[in-house]
Amino acid sequence: MSVKLHANLTEVDQREFADIVYQVMACVFAMHNELGRFFDESIYKRELSRRLPAVELEVPLDVEFEPFRKRYFLDALVAGCAILEFKAVAALTDRHRSQLLQYLLLCELPHGKLINLRPESVEHEFVNCPLKRSDRTRFHLDDSAWQDFDDRGLLRWFQGLLRELGTGLDVSLYEEAAAQFLGGSETVEHEVEVVSAGSTIGRQRFRLVGSGVALRSRRSISVWQSLNCMLASSCRTRHCMRFNGSMSLATKSYSELSAGE
Repeated sequence: MSVKLHANLTEVDQREFADIVYQVMACVFAMHNELGRFFDESIYKRELSRRLPAVELEVPLDVEFEPFRKRYFLDALVAGCAILEFKAVAALTDRHRSQLLQYLLLCELPHGKLINLRPESVEHEFVNCPLKRSDRTRFHLDDSAWQDFDDRGLLRWFQGLLRELGTGLDVSLYEEAAAQFLGGSETVEHEVEVVSAGSTIGRQRFRLVGSGVALRSRRSISVWQSLNCMLASSCRTRHCMRFNGSMSLATKSYSELSAGE
C-alpha cells in the first residue's frame, strides 16, 4: 500500500463532523482562556487529549513508492474522522493550509480544521477536500518534449509515482521521491559554482539529475493552484525540463523562464 495511516478511520456525515468539531472548539476556547496564548502547540495538543479521550496525537502517516519512503505525523485525529492541525504563530498562512490539505488528500478525508492559539482570539479555519485519489489519478501526461538524460528511467518511474499517489500533492513530496529514486541525497546533492559575467560569486547545493541538470521544485503561490513542479537547470545549464499543472513534460530554454517561476 502506498499510503498508510496508523489509525482507524471512521466515515461520518457532515452533521456528525460538525458536532465533533463543535466539541473540540469548546475545549480549545476553554484552554485558550485558562492557559493563555503563549505556550507551544504541543502543550495545547496534550491538554486537548486530556480533556477529550477521542483525540489521538501525532498519528503516523506513511507514504511509500519504492525506493521512496516518507513519514508524516498528524497533529491530532479526533474520533477517527477529523484531522486537526495546531499552530502557535502570529497568523495562519497558505503554507499551513497546504499542509492540512496534503494530509486530507493522502487520507481521503473531506474536512479538517486549522487551529492557531497564539493570537489574542483563537484563529480557526476549515479546510475542505472534495477530491479522492481516484480523481487525482485520472490525468493526461504529455511527454512529447521530454528529453532523457540517462538510462535510469526517471520518466517511467515518475509516471508510476503519479498513478499511484495521484497529482495535486505538495511538490516537495514529488521532488524528494525523485531524488530518492536517483540514489538519495548523498548521490544527487552537489555544490554548484554560481558564475556571473565570468566571475564566481558563490556556491550553492542542488539536487542534480545528471551532469549539469538540476532537479528543482517550485511551490505554488496559492495552495489552491494546480500542481506545478519543475525539473530545472542549474546556473551553468541552458535547458530545463518542466512539469506543469496541465501534466505536460517539456524542454525549454532556461533564458525563457521568468524570474517569477
